[in-house]
Amino acid sequence: MISGIRMENETYSPVTEFVLQGLSQIWEFRILFCVLLLLFCIIVLPGNILIVVTILQNPSLKSPMFFFLANLALVDIFYSCVTHPKLLLNIFFGCMTISYLGCITQIFFIHFLGGAEMFLLFAMAIDRYVAICHPLHYAMVVTRVICWAMVVTSWFGGLIHSIIQVIFIILLPFCGPNELDNFFCDITQIIRLACANIYTLEFVMFFSSGVPSIVCFILLLISYLALLIKLRMGPSIGKSKASSICITHIIIIFIMFGPAIYIYCHPFQDYPLDKVVAFFHAMVFPLMNPVIYTLRNKEIQTAMRRLLMNIKTSR
Repeated sequence: MISGIRMENETYSPVTEFVLQGLSQIWEFRILFCVLLLLFCIIVLPGNILIVVTILQNPSLKSPMFFFLANLALVDIFYSCVTHPKLLLNIFFGCMTISYLGCITQIFFIHFLGGAEMFLLFAMAIDRYVAICHPLHYAMVVTRVICWAMVVTSWFGGLIHSIIQVIFIILLPFCGPNELDNFFCDITQIIRLACANIYTLEFVMFFSSGVPSIVCFILLLISYLALLIKLRMGPSIGKSKASSICITHIIIIFIMFGPAIYIYCHPFQDYPLDKVVAFFHAMVFPLMNPVIYTLRNKEIQTAMRRLLMNIKTSR
Protein backbone atom coordinates (compact mmCIF):
# COMPACT_ATOMS: atom_id res chain seq x y z
CA MET A 1 0.00 0.00 0.00
CA ILE A 2 1.25 3.51 -0.79
CA SER A 3 -0.98 6.23 0.61
CA GLY A 4 -4.01 4.02 0.08
CA ILE A 5 -3.04 3.18 -3.50
CA ARG A 6 -2.74 -0.55 -4.28
CA MET A 7 0.25 -1.60 -6.33
CA GLU A 8 -0.65 -3.87 -9.21
CA ASN A 9 2.82 -5.33 -9.77
CA GLU A 10 5.83 -5.11 -7.46
CA THR A 11 8.23 -7.30 -9.48
CA TYR A 12 9.16 -4.94 -12.32
CA SER A 13 12.16 -2.58 -12.32
CA PRO A 14 11.32 1.08 -11.65
CA VAL A 15 10.92 3.31 -14.70
CA THR A 16 13.89 5.64 -15.28
CA GLU A 17 12.63 7.43 -18.39
CA PHE A 18 9.44 8.06 -20.34
CA VAL A 19 8.78 8.00 -24.10
CA LEU A 20 6.93 11.02 -25.48
CA GLN A 21 4.64 9.48 -28.08
CA GLY A 22 2.95 12.76 -28.89
CA LEU A 23 5.81 13.36 -31.31
CA SER A 24 6.22 9.86 -32.71
CA GLN A 25 2.54 9.36 -33.55
CA ILE A 26 2.28 12.50 -35.69
CA TRP A 27 5.83 12.63 -37.04
CA GLU A 28 4.70 14.33 -40.25
CA PHE A 29 3.87 17.45 -38.22
CA ARG A 30 7.22 17.66 -36.42
CA ILE A 31 8.57 20.33 -38.75
CA LEU A 32 5.36 22.35 -38.40
CA PHE A 33 5.57 22.22 -34.60
CA CYS A 34 9.26 23.08 -34.73
CA VAL A 35 8.68 26.11 -36.95
CA LEU A 36 5.77 27.24 -34.80
CA LEU A 37 7.81 26.96 -31.60
CA LEU A 38 10.79 28.73 -33.11
CA LEU A 39 8.52 31.49 -34.38
CA PHE A 40 7.10 32.11 -30.94
CA CYS A 41 10.50 31.83 -29.26
CA ILE A 42 12.18 34.22 -31.71
CA ILE A 43 9.39 36.82 -31.93
CA VAL A 44 7.07 36.58 -28.94
CA LEU A 45 9.56 35.65 -26.22
CA PRO A 46 11.83 38.67 -26.91
CA GLY A 47 8.61 40.70 -27.01
CA ASN A 48 7.83 39.66 -23.43
CA ILE A 49 11.38 40.57 -22.40
CA LEU A 50 10.93 43.94 -24.08
CA ILE A 51 7.72 44.48 -22.10
CA VAL A 52 9.55 43.90 -18.81
CA VAL A 53 12.48 46.16 -19.78
CA THR A 54 10.13 48.89 -21.03
CA ILE A 55 8.11 48.97 -17.80
CA LEU A 56 11.26 48.96 -15.67
CA GLN A 57 12.92 51.74 -17.66
CA ASN A 58 9.97 54.08 -18.21
CA PRO A 59 8.98 56.34 -15.27
CA SER A 60 5.49 56.88 -16.73
CA LEU A 61 4.72 53.15 -16.36
CA LYS A 62 5.16 52.88 -12.61
CA SER A 63 1.47 52.32 -11.78
CA PRO A 64 0.45 49.02 -10.13
CA MET A 65 -1.28 47.91 -13.32
CA PHE A 66 2.02 47.91 -15.25
CA PHE A 67 3.86 46.42 -12.27
CA PHE A 68 1.54 43.42 -12.40
CA LEU A 69 1.85 43.24 -16.20
CA ALA A 70 5.65 43.10 -15.93
CA ASN A 71 5.35 40.23 -13.47
CA LEU A 72 2.88 38.46 -15.78
CA ALA A 73 5.38 38.75 -18.63
CA LEU A 74 8.16 37.50 -16.34
CA VAL A 75 6.13 34.42 -15.35
CA ASP A 76 5.46 33.64 -19.01
CA ILE A 77 9.16 34.04 -19.87
CA PHE A 78 10.00 31.42 -17.25
CA TYR A 79 7.07 29.28 -18.43
CA SER A 80 8.48 29.17 -21.95
CA CYS A 81 11.73 27.69 -20.60
CA VAL A 82 10.02 24.65 -19.04
CA THR A 83 8.85 22.62 -22.05
CA HIS A 84 10.06 24.48 -25.16
CA PRO A 85 13.81 23.65 -25.01
CA LYS A 86 13.27 19.93 -24.41
CA LEU A 87 10.67 19.64 -27.17
CA LEU A 88 12.87 21.48 -29.68
CA LEU A 89 15.83 19.24 -28.82
CA ASN A 90 13.66 16.14 -29.21
CA ILE A 91 12.48 17.32 -32.64
CA PHE A 92 15.97 18.24 -33.86
CA PHE A 93 17.72 15.08 -32.66
CA GLY A 94 14.84 12.61 -32.97
CA CYS A 95 15.03 11.72 -29.29
CA MET A 96 11.58 10.97 -27.90
CA THR A 97 12.53 10.24 -24.28
CA ILE A 98 12.65 12.23 -21.06
CA SER A 99 14.16 11.06 -17.78
CA TYR A 100 12.02 10.43 -14.71
CA LEU A 101 13.65 13.40 -12.93
CA GLY A 102 13.18 15.61 -16.00
CA CYS A 103 9.52 14.61 -16.15
CA ILE A 104 8.96 15.46 -12.47
CA THR A 105 10.80 18.76 -12.99
CA GLN A 106 8.52 19.69 -15.90
CA ILE A 107 5.42 18.90 -13.86
CA PHE A 108 6.72 20.94 -10.92
CA PHE A 109 7.42 24.08 -12.94
CA ILE A 110 4.31 23.81 -15.14
CA HIS A 111 2.08 23.86 -12.06
CA PHE A 112 4.31 26.28 -10.12
CA LEU A 113 4.27 28.93 -12.84
CA GLY A 114 0.68 28.17 -13.87
CA GLY A 115 -0.50 28.57 -10.28
CA ALA A 116 1.52 31.76 -9.85
CA GLU A 117 -0.05 33.20 -13.00
CA MET A 118 -3.52 32.27 -11.79
CA PHE A 119 -3.01 34.12 -8.49
CA LEU A 120 -1.40 37.02 -10.34
CA LEU A 121 -4.53 37.41 -12.47
CA PHE A 122 -6.49 37.68 -9.23
CA ALA A 123 -4.13 40.43 -8.06
CA MET A 124 -4.71 42.27 -11.34
CA ALA A 125 -8.48 41.89 -10.87
CA ILE A 126 -8.24 43.37 -7.36
CA ASP A 127 -6.19 46.26 -8.74
CA ARG A 128 -8.82 47.02 -11.41
CA TYR A 129 -11.66 46.73 -8.88
CA VAL A 130 -10.12 49.34 -6.59
CA ALA A 131 -9.18 51.60 -9.51
CA ILE A 132 -12.72 51.56 -10.96
CA CYS A 133 -14.92 51.28 -7.87
CA HIS A 134 -12.84 53.32 -5.40
CA PRO A 135 -10.69 55.68 -7.51
CA LEU A 136 -10.29 58.26 -4.73
CA HIS A 137 -8.78 55.68 -2.39
CA TYR A 138 -6.74 53.88 -5.04
CA ALA A 139 -3.36 55.42 -4.19
CA MET A 140 -3.83 54.67 -0.48
CA VAL A 141 -5.07 51.10 -0.93
CA VAL A 142 -2.92 49.76 -3.78
CA THR A 143 0.48 50.85 -2.46
CA ARG A 144 3.86 49.53 -3.55
CA VAL A 145 4.01 47.35 -0.45
CA ILE A 146 0.57 45.85 -1.19
CA CYS A 147 1.60 45.18 -4.79
CA TRP A 148 4.74 43.34 -3.73
CA ALA A 149 2.76 41.42 -1.11
CA MET A 150 0.27 40.25 -3.76
CA VAL A 151 3.07 39.26 -6.16
CA VAL A 152 4.93 37.30 -3.45
CA THR A 153 1.65 35.65 -2.45
CA SER A 154 1.08 34.68 -6.09
CA TRP A 155 4.46 32.97 -6.32
CA PHE A 156 4.00 31.29 -2.94
CA GLY A 157 0.51 30.10 -3.89
CA GLY A 158 1.87 28.62 -7.11
CA LEU A 159 4.64 26.90 -5.17
CA ILE A 160 2.22 25.28 -2.72
CA HIS A 161 -0.04 24.13 -5.55
CA SER A 162 2.92 22.61 -7.40
CA ILE A 163 4.29 20.83 -4.34
CA ILE A 164 0.90 19.17 -3.81
CA GLN A 165 0.87 17.90 -7.41
CA VAL A 166 4.45 16.59 -7.24
CA ILE A 167 3.88 14.79 -3.93
CA PHE A 168 1.10 12.79 -5.58
CA ILE A 169 3.53 11.73 -8.34
CA ILE A 170 6.66 10.84 -6.36
CA LEU A 171 4.64 8.54 -4.08
CA LEU A 172 3.47 6.49 -7.06
CA PRO A 173 5.30 3.35 -8.23
CA PHE A 174 6.23 3.25 -11.93
CA CYS A 175 7.20 -0.17 -13.26
CA GLY A 176 6.04 0.03 -16.88
CA PRO A 177 4.73 0.88 -19.41
CA ASN A 178 6.58 4.18 -19.84
CA GLU A 179 4.91 5.76 -22.92
CA LEU A 180 3.31 9.20 -22.53
CA ASP A 181 0.79 10.19 -25.22
CA ASN A 182 1.88 13.82 -25.13
CA PHE A 183 4.62 16.30 -26.11
CA PHE A 184 5.75 16.85 -22.52
CA CYS A 185 5.09 15.57 -19.02
CA ASP A 186 1.97 16.51 -17.10
CA ILE A 187 0.11 14.93 -14.22
CA THR A 188 -2.91 13.92 -16.34
CA GLN A 189 -0.72 11.59 -18.40
CA ILE A 190 1.84 10.29 -15.97
CA ILE A 191 -0.54 9.03 -13.27
CA ARG A 192 -2.04 6.61 -15.81
CA LEU A 193 1.32 4.85 -16.06
CA ALA A 194 1.54 4.11 -12.34
CA CYS A 195 1.50 0.46 -11.23
CA ALA A 196 -1.37 1.21 -8.89
CA ASN A 197 -5.09 1.76 -8.67
CA ILE A 198 -5.32 5.41 -9.73
CA TYR A 199 -9.09 5.88 -9.70
CA THR A 200 -9.00 7.71 -6.36
CA LEU A 201 -5.96 9.71 -7.43
CA GLU A 202 -7.74 10.96 -10.54
CA PHE A 203 -10.47 12.33 -8.29
CA VAL A 204 -7.81 14.05 -6.18
CA MET A 205 -6.23 15.51 -9.32
CA PHE A 206 -9.62 16.73 -10.52
CA PHE A 207 -10.27 18.55 -7.22
CA SER A 208 -6.71 19.92 -6.95
CA SER A 209 -6.40 21.23 -10.53
CA GLY A 210 -9.73 21.00 -12.36
CA VAL A 211 -12.06 22.47 -9.75
CA PRO A 212 -9.75 25.42 -8.87
CA SER A 213 -9.49 26.25 -12.58
CA ILE A 214 -13.27 26.35 -12.95
CA VAL A 215 -13.80 28.36 -9.75
CA CYS A 216 -11.09 30.90 -10.62
CA PHE A 217 -12.39 31.28 -14.17
CA ILE A 218 -15.96 31.92 -12.98
CA LEU A 219 -14.91 34.35 -10.22
CA LEU A 220 -12.62 36.36 -12.50
CA LEU A 221 -15.14 36.44 -15.33
CA ILE A 222 -17.95 37.59 -13.01
CA SER A 223 -15.74 40.27 -11.46
CA TYR A 224 -14.74 41.78 -14.81
CA LEU A 225 -18.25 41.60 -16.21
CA ALA A 226 -19.48 43.40 -13.07
CA LEU A 227 -16.81 46.06 -13.59
CA LEU A 228 -17.88 46.51 -17.23
CA ILE A 229 -21.50 46.96 -16.11
CA LYS A 230 -20.43 49.52 -13.53
CA LEU A 231 -18.40 51.39 -16.14
CA ARG A 232 -21.35 51.41 -18.52
CA MET A 233 -23.58 52.94 -15.84
CA GLY A 234 -20.95 55.41 -14.60
CA PRO A 235 -19.62 58.73 -15.97
CA SER A 236 -17.95 58.77 -19.38
CA ILE A 237 -14.60 60.11 -18.11
CA GLY A 238 -11.96 57.44 -18.66
CA LYS A 239 -14.65 54.88 -19.50
CA SER A 240 -13.13 53.80 -22.83
CA LYS A 241 -9.67 53.11 -21.43
CA ALA A 242 -10.96 51.25 -18.36
CA SER A 243 -13.34 49.17 -20.49
CA SER A 244 -10.52 48.25 -22.87
CA ILE A 245 -8.38 47.05 -19.95
CA CYS A 246 -11.22 44.92 -18.58
CA ILE A 247 -11.91 43.37 -21.98
CA THR A 248 -8.20 42.61 -22.35
CA HIS A 249 -8.21 40.83 -19.00
CA ILE A 250 -11.27 38.81 -20.02
CA ILE A 251 -9.47 37.69 -23.20
CA ILE A 252 -6.46 36.57 -21.15
CA ILE A 253 -8.74 34.73 -18.71
CA PHE A 254 -10.31 32.74 -21.56
CA ILE A 255 -6.88 31.99 -23.06
CA MET A 256 -5.46 30.73 -19.78
CA PHE A 257 -8.38 28.95 -18.14
CA GLY A 258 -10.19 27.55 -21.18
CA PRO A 259 -7.54 24.93 -22.04
CA ALA A 260 -6.78 24.27 -18.35
CA ILE A 261 -10.42 23.44 -17.67
CA TYR A 262 -10.50 21.16 -20.71
CA ILE A 263 -7.33 19.31 -19.66
CA TYR A 264 -7.89 18.89 -15.93
CA CYS A 265 -11.66 18.42 -15.81
CA HIS A 266 -11.82 15.12 -17.68
CA PRO A 267 -9.02 13.03 -16.11
CA PHE A 268 -10.81 9.70 -16.50
CA GLN A 269 -10.59 9.27 -20.28
CA ASP A 270 -8.71 10.48 -23.36
CA TYR A 271 -10.08 12.63 -26.18
CA PRO A 272 -8.61 13.24 -29.65
CA LEU A 273 -7.98 16.94 -28.99
CA ASP A 274 -6.08 16.39 -25.73
CA LYS A 275 -2.59 16.68 -27.23
CA VAL A 276 -3.44 19.72 -29.37
CA VAL A 277 -5.03 21.60 -26.45
CA ALA A 278 -2.12 20.65 -24.17
CA PHE A 279 0.38 21.88 -26.77
CA PHE A 280 -1.21 25.30 -27.12
CA HIS A 281 -1.94 25.59 -23.39
CA ALA A 282 1.65 24.91 -22.29
CA MET A 283 3.70 26.24 -25.20
CA VAL A 284 1.84 28.90 -27.17
CA PHE A 285 -0.79 30.65 -25.06
CA PRO A 286 1.52 31.61 -22.14
CA LEU A 287 3.65 33.64 -24.54
CA MET A 288 0.58 35.43 -25.88
CA ASN A 289 -0.88 36.88 -22.68
CA PRO A 290 1.36 39.97 -22.23
CA VAL A 291 1.46 40.49 -26.00
CA ILE A 292 -2.33 40.70 -26.18
CA TYR A 293 -2.29 43.18 -23.31
CA THR A 294 0.38 45.28 -25.03
CA LEU A 295 -1.44 45.41 -28.37
CA ARG A 296 -4.44 46.92 -26.59
CA ASN A 297 -2.48 49.46 -24.54
CA LYS A 298 -1.23 52.59 -26.28
CA GLU A 299 0.92 53.72 -23.31
CA ILE A 300 3.10 50.62 -23.51
CA GLN A 301 3.26 50.80 -27.31
CA THR A 302 4.48 54.40 -27.13
CA ALA A 303 7.01 53.59 -24.40
CA MET A 304 8.33 50.57 -26.32
CA ARG A 305 8.79 52.60 -29.50
CA ARG A 306 10.62 55.29 -27.52
CA LEU A 307 12.88 52.69 -25.90
CA LEU A 308 13.71 51.04 -29.24
CA MET A 309 14.47 54.43 -30.80
CA ASN A 310 16.78 55.29 -27.90
CA ILE A 311 18.60 51.97 -28.31
CA LYS A 312 18.97 52.55 -32.06
CA THR A 313 20.20 56.14 -31.52
CA SER A 314 22.78 55.13 -28.93
CA ARG A 315 24.47 52.68 -31.33
